[in-house]
Amino acid sequence: MSVVTSRFGEAMTTPYETIIGLEVHVQLQTRTKLFCGCPTTFGLPPNSATCPVCLGLPGALPVLNRHAFQLALRAAAALNCQIPQRTKWDRKNYFYPDLPKGYQISQYDQPLGGEGYLDIPRRIGIIRAHLEEDAGKLTHEGNLTLVDLNRAGMPLLEIVGKPELTSPEEAKIYLEEMAGLMRDIGVSDCRMEEGSLRCDANVNIRVGDEVTPIVEIKNLNSFRFLERAVRYEASRQYERFQRDSSFRFGKVPKQTWGWDEVAGVTRPQREKEEAADYRYFPDPDLVPIRISPEQVAAARAEVGELPSQARERLASQYGLSSYDVGVLMGMGRTAIAYFDRASAACGDSKTACNWITNQVAAVLKETNTTLDAFALSAERLGGLIAAQKRIGLSRQQALDVFAKMIAEPLDADAAISALGVTVVSDDSAIVEAVRRAMAANPKAVSDYRKGKKAAANSLKGAVMKELRGAGRADVVDRVLQTELERHE
Repeated sequence: MSVVTSRFGEAMTTPYETIIGLEVHVQLQTRTKLFCGCPTTFGLPPNSATCPVCLGLPGALPVLNRHAFQLALRAAAALNCQIPQRTKWDRKNYFYPDLPKGYQISQYDQPLGGEGYLDIPRRIGIIRAHLEEDAGKLTHEGNLTLVDLNRAGMPLLEIVGKPELTSPEEAKIYLEEMAGLMRDIGVSDCRMEEGSLRCDANVNIRVGDEVTPIVEIKNLNSFRFLERAVRYEASRQYERFQRDSSFRFGKVPKQTWGWDEVAGVTRPQREKEEAADYRYFPDPDLVPIRISPEQVAAARAEVGELPSQARERLASQYGLSSYDVGVLMGMGRTAIAYFDRASAACGDSKTACNWITNQVAAVLKETNTTLDAFALSAERLGGLIAAQKRIGLSRQQALDVFAKMIAEPLDADAAISALGVTVVSDDSAIVEAVRRAMAANPKAVSDYRKGKKAAANSLKGAVMKELRGAGRADVVDRVLQTELERHE
């Protein structure tokens, strides 16, 4: 029996232990391919972004894309990899219609990144990160297979994780964290719908002392597909394990399977090739690369604060809950920097976090805008939060000011003045409004007296209506509480 914890903290028991290792393929964000000048633009007409180099025509020689190598080096640094002083290129030989040369330029025994790890927050080891060219794309239509070689030669970073993931949920979290990291450091846009982030999942299970053969599920291009495919494959292997005594590691070769999302099942494709099948040898057309300590230092500096470091800092420096930290980090590195500045401007980190993860995030989604292009700076948002506390703006008043500040380059005080916002803070006026609201809502008063404290919220709304939305929120709360207790 194995006990795993879901992302929601729920303990789940299975009669087997799931063993998962992911091979993540990240397309680097360059303008041109890895070894030629063809564009990497997505959605071009089939086979239009090709040249003699990426088509493997005789006499065409590859030239390394310097920017692609720098991005790969940055990614290796972000993944805490050991970066060697020397790396080289190898030919990986296999024959498919999507690989016109008959081999793929990759890295075998001297990758640019060695042992590393990714915290999710549990630490998951990484075996290697190597740079290679992508293959083309095959589309199967009935008895026909259509070949599009636009993707052939795209710069691809393959990140091979250790088989240390123990549940479908954890595998999904790992891939989400990986995608977020690659986006944050500017290595890739990780648009799974465009194929710039894909993964292969190596899955088997352990039942007692017995282990099943590894199945590699190829080309998963959705977080949801990954989770569903791994869950199905683990249960399928357990079912076969129970009825087939020969279904054991070492007795059955490693196989390559695919995920059929429509049917919700994995399907066999072929037996998995081993390293010897690829007949690796050094590429004679490309020289090895020496990596200087200065290059490594520059790559690590470009990475900046890692997600694990940011997660710890947000909790310790600002006292944010794990939930708030998770939501904020889900918005990316730019949102964290925005939060830092807004929090400094208003001195209230919790309220700043709430504004960013709710109101700001909603506007960004509605307008399809990035935070970099957002009209309201972090400092101006901080000024609004400070003004809300100082003046006692109601929630609706604050939202109106927020919208005004997005529409026009005004600070909080100027926006408040332009809108003619007034705040009633006089105790006597608010007492009268509270008493009128209580008289008009006897059921809410009765519910409150019976212990339903949430009834105070509806009464507060009624008070604000009496005051035409201009009541100072903290004073309304205090007076309403006093009046309710006085009449109990």
